[in-house]
Amino acid sequence: VLFLQIVHILNMTSAKIVSFLLHPEESLHSLQNRIEFETGISTGNQELLLETGICLDPRKPASQCVIDGVRGWDSYMVYLFDKSKTVYDGPFASRSLSDCVNYIVQDSKIQLPIPQLRKVWAEAVHYVIGLKEDYSRLFQGQRAAMLSLLRYNANLIKMKNNMVSASQQLKAKLEFFHQSIRLDLERYSDQMAYGISSEKMLKAWKEMEEKASQCAQAEDIGYLDEQIMALHTEIVELQKSPYARRQGEVMESLEQRAIDLYKQLKTRPPDHAYSDSTDMVKIIVQTVQSQDRVLKELFGHLSKLLGCKQKIIDLLPEIEVALNNIKEADNSVMQMQGKRQREIWHLLKIACTQSSSRSLVSSSLEGTASTPAATWLPQSSSGNAAPHPLSSLAAPEDGENFADVIRENVNYLELFSSILQEVRQEQNSMMVS
Repeated sequence: VLFLQIVHILNMTSAKIVSFLLHPEESLHSLQNRIEFETGISTGNQELLLETGICLDPRKPASQCVIDGVRGWDSYMVYLFDKSKTVYDGPFASRSLSDCVNYIVQDSKIQLPIPQLRKVWAEAVHYVIGLKEDYSRLFQGQRAAMLSLLRYNANLIKMKNNMVSASQQLKAKLEFFHQSIRLDLERYSDQMAYGISSEKMLKAWKEMEEKASQCAQAEDIGYLDEQIMALHTEIVELQKSPYARRQGEVMESLEQRAIDLYKQLKTRPPDHAYSDSTDMVKIIVQTVQSQDRVLKELFGHLSKLLGCKQKIIDLLPEIEVALNNIKEADNSVMQMQGKRQREIWHLLKIACTQSSSRSLVSSSLEGTASTPAATWLPQSSSGNAAPHPLSSLAAPEDGENFADVIRENVNYLELFSSILQEVRQEQNSMMVS
């Protein structure tokens, strides 16, 4: 018997306890099917919480519901909630009276022998204690719901912080992008008159600026932030509420009064005396009334907790969508920034190529002009005449000088033609991109 594993499930929608004997290595899904059969709550809508507010892990066996050891195993509860409901309004009937207790409640003035009265009052005391324990278990279920809500709230805060951080980073990148592209457009306009121009590239840059303005919509998370802050305020108010704390003081005092009455009756000698049950019936009635009141407050508070939890569950996908939009906008901005920088360096490469080609052409023309002049300069009669650039070499014949000049000019012409062709290809590729 000691090795048997029994799990007690407190159905918070009906305030009733159902118990199951767990089979060896039974899965949680199997247990949920049995719970569905007993309670009518489908497995998809079942939420099973431990006292700590932790939801049962479907990957682990059903034995996670049971504590290790013998002590306290029969009082350990798992709390069942219906995800499809956020308002728990009952009606929740109190536990039924036994026949003998119901007998004195129907007629509290009836006279009974002391020995018989002791048995009836003992059951009455047990009934009063049971009402108090019923409330205690339901309060513990409400506390588990509160702890679960706080866990969801912690996850919400974490996602909110990630969303705010990503939004701020996107905002900073957009500001940098706008400032840099404005400066690039101004500098590009300044050099168009004497430099390189591309209408297609200019149009692409302006489209980038418009697209960046559209990306700014992703950083607008104010509406979500307002909802989250309002929800935080609501959760704090629920934590501060008096209904979040135990309200069973009246029932505990009534329980003690019932025990004291029974002790007084127990000390009376078992003679032929008779007595009524007026005082004990008053305690029973007051306990039932007190339980009705505190249960109404408890389930009203529980409904608010579950309502807040459902709001968090509804908000989480919206935050996830906002985070994805921010990430997509961030990637888009970085891609546009990289594309524009590559185009700027492409322009710089073309400009440098044109500059080098001009210098080559000018140097070739200067070399062509100076060669025949140097060749045909007459020799000065004075010995101080300036030396010829090629004076250290053997003087060629006139026919050879003309042939060298022609070959050199042909080489420079071919080089200049190839440079011009490369520049045209670079410009065409830039237009296409």
